[in-house]
Amino acid sequence: MKTIITIGRQFGSGGKEVGIRVAKELGIPFYDKELLQEAAKKSGLCEKIFENFDERPKSLLYSIAMDSYMFSLPGAGAGDSLEQQVYLATFDTIRHIAEQGPCVIIGRCADYALAENPNHLSLFIHAPMEARIQRVARRQKLTPEEARKTIIKTDKRRASYYEYYSSKKWGAVDSYDFCLDSSYLGLSGTVELIRAMVEHKEHPIPSPTEIDPTEQV
Repeated sequence: MKTIITIGRQFGSGGKEVGIRVAKELGIPFYDKELLQEAAKKSGLCEKIFENFDERPKSLLYSIAMDSYMFSLPGAGAGDSLEQQVYLATFDTIRHIAEQGPCVIIGRCADYALAENPNHLSLFIHAPMEARIQRVARRQKLTPEEARKTIIKTDKRRASYYEYYSSKKWGAVDSYDFCLDSSYLGLSGTVELIRAMVEHKEHPIPSPTEIDPTEQV
């Protein structure tokens, strides 16, 4: 097993749960908030800072307010904002984690950070709005309308973060290896499909020759 799986996801699509199950069934590490903890340790920045900037679009006012913290950090570059430091530390941590072996990483432009890694499999999990509303309303004890607003707000934030740092379109089919609708097979079926993808990636089945070289055209 050598595949590093990155998962982008719409809010309420079950992407995180799918990632947890895939990691458990394959017996490999899972990183969501754990990634922030690792980045904080490696960078020397406070973990709370990473949480405040986590998958959030660039905010000029917040960055200016927080940048005073930067100047108290040993080795901080004069031209580096705190926001840049947090992103670069997260980016470096993703690559460091991938070097340690197979794992599942959720969000945070991990697919972009590992774009050149031959063992990387990038996925995006989505689902119809109504299915997501039901899941979020049930999980967070919200009304359907409250759940819808939360979904729209969270998706907008994740898209802004992804598109700012990766220069790719969040959720677009050409930004990932595969985009999967978790409502089509259900979460369990989606997990099984991903396992099959990993198996095929690591042990590809040779394709039969499409044209017999002796056949005359």
